[in-house]
Amino acid sequence: MARTIAFYLWSSGRAESETVHSCVTARPRGSFLSRRAVPCVLSGVLALMALACPPALAEETGRPVYEGAGGDPRISVSQPESTSQASGGYVRSIEPSLGPLGDPFGLRPVLKARGIEYSLTYIAETLGNPVGGLRQGAIVEDRLNLRLNLDLKRLAGWDGATVHANAYFIHGTGLSRYYVGNLLATSVIEALPASRLYVLWLDQQLFDGKLGLRIGQQAADTEFFVSQTATLFVNSTFGWPAITGLDLPSGGPAYPLASPAIRAKYVPGNGFSLQAGLYDGDPAGANRPGDDPEAQRLDRTGTNFRTRDPALVVAEATYAFNTQEGSKELPGDVTLGGWQHFGRFESLRIDNTGLPLADPNSTGIGRPLRGNAGIYAIYDQTLYRETGKDDEGLGFFVRAAWSPTRSSLVSAYLDTGLAYKGLFEGRDDDTVGISLAHARLSDDARRSDIDTIVYTGTAMPRRRAETVIEATYQAVVVPGFTVQPDVQLILHPGGGIANPRDPEGRRVRNAAVLGLRATVQY
Repeated sequence: MARTIAFYLWSSGRAESETVHSCVTARPRGSFLSRRAVPCVLSGVLALMALACPPALAEETGRPVYEGAGGDPRISVSQPESTSQASGGYVRSIEPSLGPLGDPFGLRPVLKARGIEYSLTYIAETLGNPVGGLRQGAIVEDRLNLRLNLDLKRLAGWDGATVHANAYFIHGTGLSRYYVGNLLATSVIEALPASRLYVLWLDQQLFDGKLGLRIGQQAADTEFFVSQTATLFVNSTFGWPAITGLDLPSGGPAYPLASPAIRAKYVPGNGFSLQAGLYDGDPAGANRPGDDPEAQRLDRTGTNFRTRDPALVVAEATYAFNTQEGSKELPGDVTLGGWQHFGRFESLRIDNTGLPLADPNSTGIGRPLRGNAGIYAIYDQTLYRETGKDDEGLGFFVRAAWSPTRSSLVSAYLDTGLAYKGLFEGRDDDTVGISLAHARLSDDARRSDIDTIVYTGTAMPRRRAETVIEATYQAVVVPGFTVQPDVQLILHPGGGIANPRDPEGRRVRNAAVLGLRATVQY
């Protein structure tokens, strides 16, 4: 384990290169998966299996102690063992299964007693689209996540204060970006290769923990717009929904970018909680006048710390019910929230002189629009809990959002799904799920396509919406190590855009995505 971690810390220094992972660079044109990629994938999975599954060490080490994703009370019995979503938190470590190699110097308990805790999560996955998309292909990508928590009461006598830092080391390339061409990225970890700071904040608890104030570099996707049941799924939209990721500058303060912020959370009791965050509205500066460059290239290390952009405010209220210990009723929660961005945006259809952007006489610069806003609602509910178990059963979620502002690319969004933990006999920690997400493009975006047809006289597809259906199964090999096969169906990639590789200009075909993920938590 130590050698594996050391290798990735060393290799992260090379991650700034935007060349694709060596496992896919040798893929012959037109082939689904290269001969070099296959042994890379298999060797990675086998190495993890060999690391985690010696017969003498693979014994059950106790039931997990869960907290709810997003920092709320746990209401979902089907929240999975591991997740790539930023809100999911940290569950169990593989350390006990490694025996004397788990902590060879005995540092972890010593550091914890002094208020210093660290953890690592490594995710490796391969994804491919044998059918549909811009073109067929496959990728290998991975991400190492380092977390550090400092309890300032133990370290310095500062009661109720905590410092938290999180850094990512990202390798490989994205299937959506280079092969599928869809809006709802096929993986939560998809990002340009980089070694970057994610969050760094100070949290102060007041009034016996009823009020929490947090200041520093933060990400909204760790606490807002979160469904605990949805943390099982691989597609990025089940973490930070596409309506915010596509409508806000730089994708909003969400993986892989965060921004300076102040967040307050009030928990008066009886299941109620209120929270609001004030964020710098553009984590990377991609919303400046002129061309809209790639946000991740503008902030390659996560250390821009922008503070002069127009603000983004996110707020939500949650009511969690039946969460008391010993409650015989099934737990759930209801959340209402919304966002308001105070910056300037460009029209998707009209230029700054009033002409359609598709008009040959247009300036090509969209009319300035003020602000972007939206509202959302979440319902997360345990539908069935197995007798005598508090972490096995069936969970359900549904999220809906609407953004009426004319600066929005996506105006309406809906996702829903079911997940069951412990469905099969003898596999109590495994989780299986199926989900659906639908993003509807705004009227202005669709009308701009009509304008293009009128002014060019060329028949072309008109964008409407994109839908993803996902089925997944997360198998726990030993506590802290999971393997997760995944299947996704992408309907109308890009909302139904024309394929630039098709000489006849037909729509990008519906894509089938097959994947396999391995996750190690330490």
